[in-house]
Amino acid sequence: MSTRSTSWDRFQQHFVRYDDLGFSIDVSRMAFGGDFIASMSAKTEKAMKDMRELEGGAIANTDEKRMVGHYWLRNAGMAPTPEIRGQITGTLARVLQFAEDVHRGEIKAPNGRRFTRLLVVGIGGSALGPQLVAHALTPVRPPLEIDFLDNTDPDGIDRTLERIGAEISTTLTLVISKSGTTKETYNGMIEAGAAYKKRGLDFAKHAVAVTGEGSELDKIAVSGGWLARFPMWDWVGGRTSLMSAVGTVAAALQGVDVRAFLAGAAAMDDKTRSLPAARNAAMLLALMWHHAGGGRGAKDMVVLPYKDRLVLFSKYLQQLVMESLGKEHDLGGGVVNQGIAVYGNKGSTDQHAYVQQLRDGVNNFFVTFIEVQRDREQAGGGVETGFSTGDYLQGFLRGTRKALSEKGRESITLSIAELDAFHLGALIALFERAVGFYASLVNVNAYHQPGVEAGKKAAEAFLVSMGAVAAALPGGAGATVAEVAAELPKENAEDVFHLLNHLAANGRAVRTPGGSPFEDRFAAPAKV
Repeated sequence: MSTRSTSWDRFQQHFVRYDDLGFSIDVSRMAFGGDFIASMSAKTEKAMKDMRELEGGAIANTDEKRMVGHYWLRNAGMAPTPEIRGQITGTLARVLQFAEDVHRGEIKAPNGRRFTRLLVVGIGGSALGPQLVAHALTPVRPPLEIDFLDNTDPDGIDRTLERIGAEISTTLTLVISKSGTTKETYNGMIEAGAAYKKRGLDFAKHAVAVTGEGSELDKIAVSGGWLARFPMWDWVGGRTSLMSAVGTVAAALQGVDVRAFLAGAAAMDDKTRSLPAARNAAMLLALMWHHAGGGRGAKDMVVLPYKDRLVLFSKYLQQLVMESLGKEHDLGGGVVNQGIAVYGNKGSTDQHAYVQQLRDGVNNFFVTFIEVQRDREQAGGGVETGFSTGDYLQGFLRGTRKALSEKGRESITLSIAELDAFHLGALIALFERAVGFYASLVNVNAYHQPGVEAGKKAAEAFLVSMGAVAAALPGGAGATVAEVAAELPKENAEDVFHLLNHLAANGRAVRTPGGSPFEDRFAAPAKV
């Protein structure tokens, strides 16, 4: 039998299409054996059972003793209690009404003009999802232009606020934080507030909060009389919060069809809730991840969407996949160090970048191609007789896939009919369910993040040390790192080195160069 015939036969066997969703998945270029899916049947049945229990309201975030209910956000009828169902439907109605009131000018800026811009302040799941939607779905001329403060980098904050400039008088600021104590978001809120104040504006009259009820941010919003407050519930995790007010407020304000977005996710949920593994797109994804990495995450996932508007999709998936699956312990407490590394940009740009290594270098990855069948909103002219730019994009996708396959590089291809709210919702739901299934297959908890919490605590301790080091700075000729560290026996000398250099770089210490970096002397700046 010819290789061509074998390839065609395998494609027919492992190509799954959902005509009613405008979606397909092709796993024929993954080199799993014919009995692999059947051999995993006990694990896939358990994964399906675990998903049913999760959707039914089981405690899935065991660290915080919480349910995990992001699937209810697009199908409130599945929520386990009438109270939660009412919260979901009521909040969505309020979000859409708020956006409509802003668009119609019924909610105005204090100067009487309509709001023209939106500034979103958040980090992690409170920024990545809204950024993806903004880039992928926002109309060319949206009702409100959007900017983000998604870090505590002062240079980034300054550049964003300078770009907004005088238009800050008609800018809404949306602050997103479940606890209200996330330092990056809190800092961004303070910086944004200062920018309003600098122009004689009342920040509260421009501000909207998405936060937990009774949180520190909620208290600030209530006491300050902010324009609106929308809830974040403890049963929705940050990386799966896009279809709550975390994502829907910004999306609706930008003119995105939020109901279609939710409908696409609900349709994919429904499709992959009961189908057998070989026809279940989410389970197939999870199984391919398991096959590629031997159930240990031994290979990276390279995400290549052939659509400029999906350039942030790999970044979004980095958090969804890596924060969910990157775990030291399994559910029994054993050390497993699980996870799947994710990276990517877009095709065909990457063919002029790192695809060279993918084809000819170390084979430590598998590719997920994402195809959008419809090229553009309006028909365009050709670049050559009989060929369009979209034809070339399709050619590069298929050519790259073939070139990788010829070198034994595995790939999955996902296809959607067009990039609109419905299909992006379906794609996100597909990966959310695949993450849940895979976590069950490898016996880890996808819904907690102990490593993130450890990093936050270490950062807080570092800031306490910074205060101690700044207070210990002598005047006059100053002191070396070793001398300052000797005055602070609880501090690590290397930390003291970095803290002193940070303070000096930002005008809060004076550094006098020595014979080596470790002989530099640091002194408190002279008081003016």
